[in-house]
Amino acid sequence: MATKKKITERYYGTGRRKKSVARVYLMPGSGEITINKRGIDDYFGPETLKTIVRQPLVATGTADKFDVLVNVQGGGYTGQAGAIRHGISRALLEADSEYRPTLKKEGYLTRDPRMKERKKYGLKAARRAPQFSKR
Repeated sequence: MATKKKITERYYGTGRRKKSVARVYLMPGSGEITINKRGIDDYFGPETLKTIVRQPLVATGTADKFDVLVNVQGGGYTGQAGAIRHGISRALLEADSEYRPTLKKEGYLTRDPRMKERKKYGLKAARRAPQFSKR
């Protein structure tokens, strides 16, 4: 006889920043944050990045109510932290729409539109012109 898996509530949110994309799942739990099958302390070095990830949970007072499971790829650590924050915020909205005013006021629901500017022809980089010489 096969054992049945207990299906718990799962709330999903996608977060993006720069080149990073984070798929975030919130499940009722004790506040454990797992990123790419590693703990948050193993994944992120600087404390500032860990703080950025936890911001939406702290703002809504749900830091110890949900376990966070994250799959993130692309970009660097800072971009990934921003993407995770965005994803957590969206997942919290799915869990309870009453968090919307709090999250919106803090600016966690807004997708940061700043992206890397493309290189233009005739220039050495996006805006860097070749060195000027009079002679």
